[in-house]
Amino acid sequence: MLLEGKVAIITGASRGIGKAIAQEFVSQGAHVAFTYRSSEEKARALEAELTANGGQVQGFKSDASKMSEAESLVAEVVEAFGTVDIVINNAGITDDTLLMRMSEDQWDRVIDVNLKSCFALTKAVMRTMLKARSGSIINVSSVVGVQGNAGQANYAASKAGILGFTKSVALELGSRNIRCNAIAPGFIETEMTASLDADTVQGWRDAIPLRRGGRPEDVAQLCTFLASDMSAYITGQTICVDGGMITA
Repeated sequence: MLLEGKVAIITGASRGIGKAIAQEFVSQGAHVAFTYRSSEEKARALEAELTANGGQVQGFKSDASKMSEAESLVAEVVEAFGTVDIVINNAGITDDTLLMRMSEDQWDRVIDVNLKSCFALTKAVMRTMLKARSGSIINVSSVVGVQGNAGQANYAASKAGILGFTKSVALELGSRNIRCNAIAPGFIETEMTASLDADTVQGWRDAIPLRRGGRPEDVAQLCTFLASDMSAYITGQTICVDGGMITA
C-alpha cells in the first residue's frame, strides 16, 4: 500500500471529491483525519464506513478558514495520531453570479473558504512537517482557476490564488523535503453536479475531448500519487484532471 502508516488531514471530506480522497487513502493504508463544517450525520457515517474497512479515521468539525480553528485541528490530530504527513486542502464553496451583481459578502465568503483555508491550515501544520523534515501538501484548485469563467469571478480568483500559493510554498519549504502541489479538476460528476439539467451536463461533456465527466476517484488517485513517494521529485506543479478540457 502506497500510504501505509501515513497520517493525512483532508478538509471538506464528508462528500464529493473529499470523501473519495478519504476512501482512497484508507485503501492505501493511511490514517485519516477529515474535517466537516455542517453535516455531522454524514461525517459520522463516513467515519463508521472507513473504520469498518480497517482504517484509523476520525472526523473533526472545523472551519479551516479560521486560523485559530486550523491550529486547534492540527493540535488535535497530532495528539490523536502522533504526526501529520499529508495535508489535502480540499474544502471549497461556490456562490456564483455576474460581477455586476456580486456582493462583498459573496466575494469574501468564497475567498475565505477556498483560499484563506489553504493559508491557515498550511501555516498551522508547517511546524510539525518542518520538525519531521518531510511532508506533502496538496491543494485542490480548479480549471476555472486556470482559465476563468463568466459568473464565477470570486471562485476563479480563489482557485487561481491557490496556484500562486502552491508555487510559493513549494519554493519556501522544498529545502526541508516538504512538497506542495496543486490539482485542478475539471467537470467532476458529484452530488453538486447531479442537480444540473441534462442539457447543461451534455454541453460540458461535448466540450471535453474524452467526452465524459470525471469521477471523484480520478482526483483521489492523483492525490495518492502526489502524497506518496512515487512523486518524491515533484513539487510546485499544477496537474489538471479534466479530460483534456484545458487543451481543447
